[in-house]
This record gives sequence, C-alpha cells and structure tokens, in this order.
Amino acid sequence: MTDARMGEALWTALGRLPRGAGIVFRHYGLPDRRAIYERVRRIARARGLVLVLAGSPREAVAWKADGAHGRSPHRFAARPLLRTAPAHDAVEQAAAARHGADLVFLSPAFATRSHPGARALGPVRFGLLAGRGRLPVIALGGMDAPRYRRLRALGASGWAGIDAFTGPDSQGIGAAKG
Repeated sequence: MTDARMGEALWTALGRLPRGAGIVFRHYGLPDRRAIYERVRRIARARGLVLVLAGSPREAVAWKADGAHGRSPHRFAARPLLRTAPAHDAVEQAAAARHGADLVFLSPAFATRSHPGARALGPVRFGLLAGRGRLPVIALGGMDAPRYRRLRALGASGWAGIDAFTGPDSQGIGAAKG
C-alpha cells in the first residue's frame, strides 16, 4: 500500500519488493498524484510487480493499472482487471464478494499508525473473518513478516503494509507476497 506519508522512502520500498508482489497505489489528494503513479508504474513494469490503482475500474484502465482497489462495484471494465477491496468486518467482506472483488484487504489486523485508535481485529477475530469469507484475504494493519506467519495459519493469503516496508524495522520484506 502506498501512502503520501512515505515520502522518498517509497522508492526504496519498491526496490525491495520481490518479483510478483503487488502495489496498491493510493497517494490520495496530491496534485502530482498522476506523475508519482507513472513513476511507480515504470518501476512495477521493470520489476515484474502487480500494480493496482485505488480508484474506479474506469480510472484503472485509463491509467494502465493491473487492477482497481475500492468499495464500489467492480463488475464492468473495458478490460479484465484484478479487483481488490478493503474490509473491516464481515459485512464489508461480504459486500466485497458481491461487488466482484477478487481479494479483500482485511484490516486492521493489529494496531497501526495509519489508523490511530482504531480497534484492531487481533488474531482470533482476524481468523474468524478470514475463514468465513469466499475471497482470499490479505492481512493489513500493523503487519510484518512474523505477524503474517501467525495469520497465515488462520487463513491469510498474504499481507500488506506501509510502515513495514519503509520504517527502521522493515526486515522481512521478501515475505510480502504470501
């Protein structure tokens, strides 16, 4: 997951992702969002990374993304796209499946700086939700490689993060693609 607060650390993080890993490009609200996206897209193509744009399927097609990330129905696009959606509970997880998502980012698995004060799911609730849905589940929120190993046994298909890839403790990035 990209985030504007990553700053220049974004480029280092992209360089550390293993081939086949994915990027969900967010960087909401920035005047130079498209220029940043284009730079990320060039890196993704050169390194064999999957690039998903947070936005509508129509925007994802126009920006030449591999997929679209969001809550809106994703059923129709000019070309096939990977479709991902966020979920924080069983209702949102079911809605993502109804709206044609291919996978869901279930969060926050643990406490996270991205959503200070938000109630974390924790391993037990995460596992109950991951086992209940029809879609592959990507763990998000306070994630790192050791936490992913715990959640994989509970149904996580992979994990995503922001700080895990840019902070001083960003070891274990090679495990990012589940």
